[in-house]
Amino acid sequence: MCRFLVYKGTDEILLSKLILEPTHSILTQSYDSRLRLDTRRPHNGDGFGIGYYTSPALGPAPCLFTSTTPAWNCVNLSRLAAKTTSALIFAHVRASTSGALADANCHPFRHRALMFMHNGSVAAWPAVKRPLAASLADEWFLGVQGGTDSEWAFATFLDCLQRGGADPSGELPRGGYGHAVLREALVGTVRRINGLVEAVPEGRLLRGEGRRSLLNFAVSDGWSVVCTRYVSSRTDEAASLYWSSGTSWRDEGEGRFVMERRDKGADVVLVASEPLTFERDNWVTVPTNSTLTIHKQTVMIHPIIDEYYNHSPSYVRKSEFAKSKGLVSSAPGVTEVLTPAAEDESGAES
Repeated sequence: MCRFLVYKGTDEILLSKLILEPTHSILTQSYDSRLRLDTRRPHNGDGFGIGYYTSPALGPAPCLFTSTTPAWNCVNLSRLAAKTTSALIFAHVRASTSGALADANCHPFRHRALMFMHNGSVAAWPAVKRPLAASLADEWFLGVQGGTDSEWAFATFLDCLQRGGADPSGELPRGGYGHAVLREALVGTVRRINGLVEAVPEGRLLRGEGRRSLLNFAVSDGWSVVCTRYVSSRTDEAASLYWSSGTSWRDEGEGRFVMERRDKGADVVLVASEPLTFERDNWVTVPTNSTLTIHKQTVMIHPIIDEYYNHSPSYVRKSEFAKSKGLVSSAPGVTEVLTPAAEDESGAES
């Protein structure tokens, strides 16, 4: 039930133009998530984090700033965002369902040049955590600092990336690992989590959840960005995810921003759990059970074809499960369901 935001542009942008100033900025979403459907937990106040890539002269690793202070009450965030620019930015506001309120549990997570964040939850997490940890190489197992399912998902991604032939701890290749390599490792992460959840005995599944994981991931190596919008179900909707692209992110004053399109170029690409503006024609819904890749400012959508993928473009999924976790918005492209949402008993956190 968290929210995240990705910015990738040909030019650097002031962080405040994304995080603070828009009418429905991610900071605003932390205390006034108007599209939120989970009224039992209306705030994303359990910490936040921003990550951004800096000048190559400073090395390939992104800079992270995380805090357990609610984003709306952190004066240092306002000071930093007003004086910091970057061409590739991750931002995340957190609403935990269990676990400690600690900096180590705040997204984004980082390993060398790689940055990762998650919105959602791993199904049957208490039963999955031990076998997932056992599936990892020692380096990734020992590298986990916090207690969230999200950070363990990042460790799984690093393990998949290494098994695919890349070296997450080595020197970053010129041009990055390649968008196809990142995408395959991220889809491999989804597959491994699904396999472990499928192996959980019926008696250890959590009531109201079953085997349904919500896995909206975002990862970058500083060159490419890959995101997933995914649910391990053939009938349920995934957590919401939108994207927007254009030639500039134009500030029209008083918190109003518009994605300007002077030509067919995509000098600016945004990906967000909730749109930053209420201009419906600015935002496109990422299809359920798909990846979104940004490489050289080109946006590519690929389906994640597995047992939960539906090939029919007219198939309508139900959103009640994601709604029960506050992970679907009422913005364009979301299916409405009239049945009441189930109570959240996942015990996982994102």
